[in-house]
Amino acid sequence: MHRDSFPEVITIRLSAEAPNALQQAAEALRRGGLVAFPTDTVYGVGVHAFLLEAVARLYQVKERPADRAIPLLLPDAEAMQSVCTDIPPLAWRLAERFWPGALSLVLRRAQVVPDAVTGGGSTVAVRVPDHMLVRDLCRRVGAPLAATSANRHGQPAPVTAAEVWEALGGRISLILDGGPCPRGAASTVLDLTVSPPLILRSGPVTAEQLATFVS
Repeated sequence: MHRDSFPEVITIRLSAEAPNALQQAAEALRRGGLVAFPTDTVYGVGVHAFLLEAVARLYQVKERPADRAIPLLLPDAEAMQSVCTDIPPLAWRLAERFWPGALSLVLRRAQVVPDAVTGGGSTVAVRVPDHMLVRDLCRRVGAPLAATSANRHGQPAPVTAAEVWEALGGRISLILDGGPCPRGAASTVLDLTVSPPLILRSGPVTAEQLATFVS
C-alpha cells in the first residue's frame, strides 16, 4: 500500500510541554483522530479504543494486517477490569509489581472491547505505561487507548518524534513531542491465558524477573 493511497491530513507536531497540549490531544482522540505520543518504551500511536472507525484508520495508516491485535494502554491497574474478564490473581500480583511499567499482559477480553482491536480474537493485551503523559491522556479521553508503535508495519519502532514524523507525517492528526523515549525497546508481552504463562515477546521486563511470579 503506497502513501498516495491515503488522503493527506495535516499533521501537527506539538511539544508535550506546550500549554493545553494534552487537552488538544484528548480532543483529537475523542473526535476519532490518531495521536502519536512518547511512552516509557517507544513512541506509540493511538486512538480511542471504542471508536471503530478510528481503530480501522489506525490499521490503515500503519499498513497493519487486520488479524494483528492492537494492545490497550490503561491509566491504572483498576482499569483492567473494564476491558478484561476472568482476570486471574496472578495478573493483579504482576500489576502490583511491574505497573506502571514495560510489561503487557494478555488476558481474556471483555465484550466492550471491539473485534477490530483484537483482530477477532478472544484476548487482549493491556499495559499501564510508566509515563504520566499517557496515563493522563487516557483519563482525559475517558477510555483506554488502542495503541501500538508509531511506525508503519514491519519498520523499526520510533524513539523520537522526528522518526514518527518520517513514518506517519501526513497520515495522523497530532504528534506530541516529548523528547527521546528512555528505553527504546517495546514492552515484554506475557500471555496469562495459557498455563504455564508464556512470554510472547521479550522486552525490558526479563524472564528472570518474571520467574518468581510465574514459576
